[in-house]
Formats: sequence, C-alpha cells, structure tokens
Amino acid sequence: MNEPIGVDPMVARIEANPKYHELRRKRNVFGWSMTALMLVVYYGYIALIAFDKKFLAQPIGPGVTTLGIPLALGVIVFTIVITGLYVRRANGEFDRLTAEILKEASK
Repeated sequence: MNEPIGVDPMVARIEANPKYHELRRKRNVFGWSMTALMLVVYYGYIALIAFDKKFLAQPIGPGVTTLGIPLALGVIVFTIVITGLYVRRANGEFDRLTAEILKEASK
C-alpha cells in the first residue's frame, strides 16, 4: 500500500473503508436535516413575532395567556426532542459504525 509521507497507516485504512464514507454521509445528512428543521421552527416563530403579532396575541380561554406562550413552549420542546433524536442515533447507529470501522482498521 503506497501511502503519502506523514500519513498514519491507521488513518489511511480508516479513510479507505467504505463504512467510514457511509458514516460521514449519514451523519452529515442527518445533522444538516436536524439543523434545517430547527432553523425553520425557530425562525418561523421569530417571523410570527415580527410579522403577525395579532395572531400570537390571541387569548386562549378566559385568562391572560396568549397563543404565543404555548407556541414558544413548543419551540423549546421541539429543541429537546430533536436533540434526543440526534443523541439516540449517534449513540446507536453512528457509534456502532464507528466501532466496526475501528475494528476493521486495526486488523
């Protein structure tokens, strides 16, 4: 195997492994998808604040709570949920693939 000068052979074996490229692709697609979802939800809420204050100011029931409060809570809960989804996938599928890659590279 002809490796460039200064490249660790272990690194070269990892980079040559198709599972490594699969891991990178899956992790990048998943990460960017989660980022896009979060940006849509967060900036959607901010856009409502900026452009449709009357919608958010609608009272809910006889009290003083407006529609903006549960929507804001929804943004917070959404953030927690997608963080949990990412951690679950990272600790499951991504860690499993990483372990397989390292096992194969150390042979």
